[in-house]
Amino acid sequence: MEDFFDPVEPNDEGTLPVGDGHTIYWTQSGSPTGKPLVILHGGPGSGASPRHRRIFDPERYRIIQFDQRSCGRSTPYAGDPIVDLAANTTGHLIGDVERLRTHLAVDRWMVWGGSWGTTLGLAYAQAHPESVTELMLAAVCSTNSVDVDWTTRAVGRVLPEAWQRFRDHLPPDRRHGNLPAAYHELLMDPDPDVHDAAALAWCRWEDRHMAVAGDFQPGLEEADPEFRLCFARLVTHFWGNAAFMPDDQLLDNAHRLTGFPVFLTHGRLDISSPMDFPFRMAAAITEAGGQVDFFVGTDDGHAGSSMNEWGLAIANRLAAESR
Repeated sequence: MEDFFDPVEPNDEGTLPVGDGHTIYWTQSGSPTGKPLVILHGGPGSGASPRHRRIFDPERYRIIQFDQRSCGRSTPYAGDPIVDLAANTTGHLIGDVERLRTHLAVDRWMVWGGSWGTTLGLAYAQAHPESVTELMLAAVCSTNSVDVDWTTRAVGRVLPEAWQRFRDHLPPDRRHGNLPAAYHELLMDPDPDVHDAAALAWCRWEDRHMAVAGDFQPGLEEADPEFRLCFARLVTHFWGNAAFMPDDQLLDNAHRLTGFPVFLTHGRLDISSPMDFPFRMAAAITEAGGQVDFFVGTDDGHAGSSMNEWGLAIANRLAAESR
């Protein structure tokens, strides 16, 4: 990311109890008087990344990040041998974002999300449009049952060898139907040999389909085993339940995104998250009278250089306009 802003360290951090025995870890970077921005990380389960804040000018943005429930430095941690994920749904995460905004005394803020963070960003902005100044999303995905089935089954037509290895890690009687739910059973097994092997198999598949095009290299297979377990447990928990939302909820509520500018970017070659969903979302917002800027990275996959450059330009423009 040599064309982006230099790395900056947080100038403030803390924890926030959000109920149900959960505590989220948050940080602030950049200017305390800058344009407020909250970054919603992907996964679910990736945790907040320092590289995401490099898109935003630290002299003009107040950059707020947090680890979503059960990942990063939030507790309880999904990588622990035994953890209860019952109180970890999209609805819970929406509530956490709004609690954090109130806790940090932010009136309204810009919302940025990547990958899974786009699903959460859309759901949050639709639930609390009065709290949002702009919505900026990269690698836009719905996490509904259709797209989950695409990523865990239909993409096997493009990557048959890798998908067969992914499928065959499951017991023969669980290789049909909801594959993330079947993996989740293995991942929640208390036997380390069972859940660690399932986490490795899941992360190996994620690495394969996310890196088909563009220059994005997830590196999940080589990650720390505890992180792999946390990540795989949370992804399968949300994917196996279609993000705990009706399939058409985000599109049906597109009219709630008309009170602020929306910026969407997606890679044309992204086979992990097909481009039909962001295309339909942009159209639905426009038809409802909203303002949408939709950029397609022609040679990008789940991430890519042209998407990054577009995001940087938009972030700089919005910071200048807020002065």
